[in-house]
Amino acid sequence: MKVNIKKISELSGFSVATVSNALSNKRGVNKDTAERIIKIARECGYIKEEKIKRIKLVTYRDSGAVFTESPFFSRLLDSIEAESRRLGYDVSIVNLYRRHTDYEESVRELLNDTMSALLLVGTEMNEEDAKVFADGSMPLVMVDNYFEDLCFDTVLMDNEDSVVKAVNFLIENGHRDIGYLQGDTRIRNFVSRGRGYRRALLDNGITPDDDWVFSVNPSVMGAFDGINRYIEAGRKMPTAFFADNDMIALGAMQALQKNGFSIPEDISIIGFDDITLGEAFSPGLTTVSVDIPAMGRLAVRRLVEQIQNRDDAHSCTRLYNNLVVRGSVGKYKDR
Repeated sequence: MKVNIKKISELSGFSVATVSNALSNKRGVNKDTAERIIKIARECGYIKEEKIKRIKLVTYRDSGAVFTESPFFSRLLDSIEAESRRLGYDVSIVNLYRRHTDYEESVRELLNDTMSALLLVGTEMNEEDAKVFADGSMPLVMVDNYFEDLCFDTVLMDNEDSVVKAVNFLIENGHRDIGYLQGDTRIRNFVSRGRGYRRALLDNGITPDDDWVFSVNPSVMGAFDGINRYIEAGRKMPTAFFADNDMIALGAMQALQKNGFSIPEDISIIGFDDITLGEAFSPGLTTVSVDIPAMGRLAVRRLVEQIQNRDDAHSCTRLYNNLVVRGSVGKYKDR
């Protein structure tokens, strides 16, 4: 016999109206009640009868300092949306704000939505908040983050090895006093890039020096203001910098040039992301180039595989990046 809402009402002990509201993901249903109804609906096969044709593109923000500023994310979201529609899926965007009062209710609605698959852009996400999604039963792929102890399908860029390559390029140009423009919001991507910076130095016999680490806000104006303050305080500058992202690199370039430093004659700089603005600056920004559209396409395709062939196997796809050399890096000159 085909299972319907009336049958789920009998099995759960809740009214038809309550069951209907819970399965439609409507507000007003107690959290525990909704979870029990969803569980029964899955166990008796009601949910599996429905074919998922909608992808919810979920953007997670904690501070928002990284996500809001960088044009990286608008390109990523555009790519995800375009590939989803090309493959025949409707797309809706859900913005999750960790610090908003309705955060937990918004998460519960996502987890109880039986008609959608989730693409979770988790750049600013920590492991504790990610655990809630790992317990969900809907098709889900996380983009731009990775947690070793959680079984997600993930698509992300290479961070650590790409930075090793970037810092090696500075060393090949004769630099040994190499600074790190560190984003003060320590998302996992930045932490991995910091590991790459230190690893490259150690591999080349250079002892990392905390005096060369400059912590700044991960935005153009934040980095501009931060470097200005460091210079005003008399902080000694290295001959080269690696920056956690292009926004930081460009803000630092502006501050250094304002204070009389020439790029790259006095200080060389490498960024990360290859945003369009970097090429337009003078000099052009040498940077780690990320194939952002490919990240979006691969994430959608993996999600569609999940929708069509549900199994317990999970994979982590890491995209290689390229170093794009422009005018912001020069040979070391003894100052």
